[in-house]
Amino acid sequence: MDNELVDLVMDDTRERMARAIEHVKSEFAAVRTGRASSSLIENLLVDYYGTETSLKQLANFSVPEPRLLVVSPFDKGAMAAIEKAISNADLGLNPSNDGQVIRLAFPTLTEERRKSFVKIVKTKAEDGKVALRGVRRHARQELENLEKEEGLSSDDIERFEKVLDKMTQDEVAAVDALLAHKEQELLEV
Repeated sequence: MDNELVDLVMDDTRERMARAIEHVKSEFAAVRTGRASSSLIENLLVDYYGTETSLKQLANFSVPEPRLLVVSPFDKGAMAAIEKAISNADLGLNPSNDGQVIRLAFPTLTEERRKSFVKIVKTKAEDGKVALRGVRRHARQELENLEKEEGLSSDDIERFEKVLDKMTQDEVAAVDALLAHKEQELLEV
């Protein structure tokens, strides 16, 4: 039996699980907590001279105060398009433009809005857990194929499945920890 193939499957699984965790983190970052954060708008697409361009390619961001985000466009001619993209994103933010920068004041969140954000975050966390389980299922299928094609013993399969299960449990626990942190952040007044 060639253990290199099993190692490749396990390495691929670790990498896929790490990408799933990073995706959950980016999804969480896009949920507003009442504090100014560029992650909320930096991936918005702006119609920049007829081309859909990510806002982070068109401007710098700064947070001079906890509830204020300042967007400094590289090209002042793109300010109207940036303002339009932010307004159309329906984030509850009203951009104000002074000709040089765009200021976004983050209003305080109501209790009801905070709870709805917690529900959204829980849904995103569950999606992340489902993705992790899907990665585990894919790895198991690959191990079973190796059993058939390469003659991997059932004892080896069982041992590697235990490693897979432990890996999955650890990553699910990481998602739960991220969720608890984000919930605390959202419910903080």
